[in-house]
Amino acid sequence: MKAVVWHGKRDVRVDNVPDPAIQEPTDAIVRITSSGICGSDLHLYEVLGMFMTEGDILGHEPMGIVEEVGSGVTHIAKGDRVVIPFNISCGHCWMCDHQLYSQCETTQVREHEKGAALLGYTKLYGQVPGGQAEFLRVPQAHFGPIKVPHELPDERYVYLSDVLPTAWQAVEYAQIPDGGSVAVFGLGPIGQMCARIARHRGASKVFAIDLVAERMAMAGRHGIEVLDWNEHEDISDTLRVLTDGRGPDSVIDAVGMEAHGSEAGKFAQTAAGLLPDAVSQKLIDKGGVDRLSVIYAAFDAVRRGGTVSLSGVYGGSANPMNFMQMFDKQLTLKQGQANVKRWIEDLMPLVSDEADPLGVLDLATHKVSIDDAPHAYEIFQKKEDGAIKVLIAP
Repeated sequence: MKAVVWHGKRDVRVDNVPDPAIQEPTDAIVRITSSGICGSDLHLYEVLGMFMTEGDILGHEPMGIVEEVGSGVTHIAKGDRVVIPFNISCGHCWMCDHQLYSQCETTQVREHEKGAALLGYTKLYGQVPGGQAEFLRVPQAHFGPIKVPHELPDERYVYLSDVLPTAWQAVEYAQIPDGGSVAVFGLGPIGQMCARIARHRGASKVFAIDLVAERMAMAGRHGIEVLDWNEHEDISDTLRVLTDGRGPDSVIDAVGMEAHGSEAGKFAQTAAGLLPDAVSQKLIDKGGVDRLSVIYAAFDAVRRGGTVSLSGVYGGSANPMNFMQMFDKQLTLKQGQANVKRWIEDLMPLVSDEADPLGVLDLATHKVSIDDAPHAYEIFQKKEDGAIKVLIAP
């Protein structure tokens, strides 16, 4: 089969690799019909390359048609259409019983002191082959796959794999008071949906901050009050002026480790990438080389007694805050990998609604064949050609 394979920094290729096969009774094989390129895939494309191995198959936002199931899988069958959550969860351990699916104790990657294994996301999270491929082996398929109807287009449902649950959780964790205000930093796919979901859930004022024209225009189409980072000397002061001098009730950081405006962090990331993997892994893991301009702005902007919700991925453990541990263990602040299946009951009616209240049909800017995936990674990483969200159709 064809798959999008990591070969090195800024070097992804489409290779022919062996078809996956059932290995455990709880496995399923899914023929992929759509798979997104996530902003966190771009971290692997460059900054976190030292945690990758040449030949790793990328992708953690897939959906498709079930081709085969193991003997322990009964809730889906051949021919069903399913979305695959990016976190691999068993559904029956203590963490899963408490709906902390991203901390599943069955798939937890204890070797690296991380939470649940993830599809297509580095040796830190299990090095499980990802879903930017023609076929995908789905572990823990007795629980994970989400069955969806056949009638509506993939764009209705594919974001249930990551984008929508991540954004919904970010808004939930933001604890926006009824009729309150929120500022969303970053208008990539997650930030776009955070802003829309916050409006849908009753926030009276939703501000969004970015510096890419196409992203700001998209948010504006959905009634979001957009602020251009480059046009404000101090974005926190601007937000206070717009919120009676206090700052917004809640702030969502939907950017993470590669924020603009952090030249020292950018230099550290670049320097780490030039070192041997064994050295750079320790530097990233222990030394703290995240770009922190956005999280610092979030802390500054939010009102006293407010909440900062963190959905953007951070990687360093001494930044000077230990962000890797805080993020991975979901400590407060409110933060962490999305517990995907926890939010599906809330989201399924919205994505199935003919009125499209979250605007899921206005998110993908590029739909490409798997052969064009390397170019799609390049334009997404460089923010070229208006690339906001890319879907790969194998």
